[in-house]
Amino acid sequence: MEVTGTLKAKFDTQKVSDRFQKREFVLTTEANTPYPQHVSFQVTQDKCGLLDQFNPGEEIRVQFNLRGREWNGPQGIKYFNTLEAWRIERLQGSNNAGTNQNSNQNTNNNTSGGSSTPVFTGNVDDNDDLPF
Repeated sequence: MEVTGTLKAKFDTQKVSDRFQKREFVLTTEANTPYPQHVSFQVTQDKCGLLDQFNPGEEIRVQFNLRGREWNGPQGIKYFNTLEAWRIERLQGSNNAGTNQNSNQNTNNNTSGGSSTPVFTGNVDDNDDLPF
C-alpha cells in the first residue's frame, strides 16, 4: 500500500528488546481539508534509519504493509493494527529546506500538484511479505 502526505513528527528509535527496535512517525494526509488525518506509522530493525534524511514539513511517499494481531488478555480478546513502513521517499519537487536537488525533477511528478490527498494502491504483483 502507498500513501503520500506531510511528515508531521518523527520520534526516537525505541529498543524493545536485545533483538528488536522500532521507530514511529506521523504523516498528515488530507491537509487541505477541514479534517486533516494524522496517521501513525512505524519502521522496524534496520529501517529505523530511513527517517534520518527527512524533516518535519516535507512531503513524502510511504509504502507500507498493514499488520494486524490478536491479543488475549485478562479483559478478553483485543485486536491491534500497525502500519509498518518499508520504503519512504521524498516527493519530487518537495520543499526541501537547505537543498535544491529536486529542481529539475518535476517533469514526472504524479502527485496531482503536490496535494497531500492519500493515494492507496494495492497491486496483485506487489511483493509484500504477508503470509497469505
